[in-house]
Amino acid sequence: MSRVGKNPIPVPSGTKVEISGNHISVEGPQGKLSRDIHLRIRAELKDGQIWVKRQSDSKMDRSLHGLFRSLIANMITGVTRGYTKELQIQGVGFRAQLKGKILSLSLGFSKPVEFAIPEDVKIELPKPTQIIVKGPDKKAVGEVSAMIRAIFKPEPYKGKGIRYVDEYVRRKAGKAIA
Repeated sequence: MSRVGKNPIPVPSGTKVEISGNHISVEGPQGKLSRDIHLRIRAELKDGQIWVKRQSDSKMDRSLHGLFRSLIANMITGVTRGYTKELQIQGVGFRAQLKGKILSLSLGFSKPVEFAIPEDVKIELPKPTQIIVKGPDKKAVGEVSAMIRAIFKPEPYKGKGIRYVDEYVRRKAGKAIA
């Protein structure tokens, strides 16, 4: 049996879970998420816990078992606590500002880069060089963070660019003078 899949998922108080067939909906203080479950996997709600079951012991079913247990656990964590990713901007004159649902990034290009913020994600700017991406969906928070970082990846010579707060950028020596 799957080591991940056999563990029950505790449902915290204040979180509402609805399972109908192969569809699960989770609602909590941070928002609402829903997902379709594979037909070979089923979820059951018993005594304040979600149990994920599989049809057989085939390799496909075993892999799906652990996957969907993790996805459902991430949904519950997302609607109760939420997910955050922090980015920092490094470079002289580089900064970010919010204009409604648009993130405007001044990164040394001829014009500021405009990034449209998706509906299920919130962006905060405590400082002009710090971006905090928040939301209940782990996948959406990670994707938006990666798209923002991809606008100007950190370069190894001067270290300029957008990076995650805990990211280490290996610096290279410049051209040697003879």
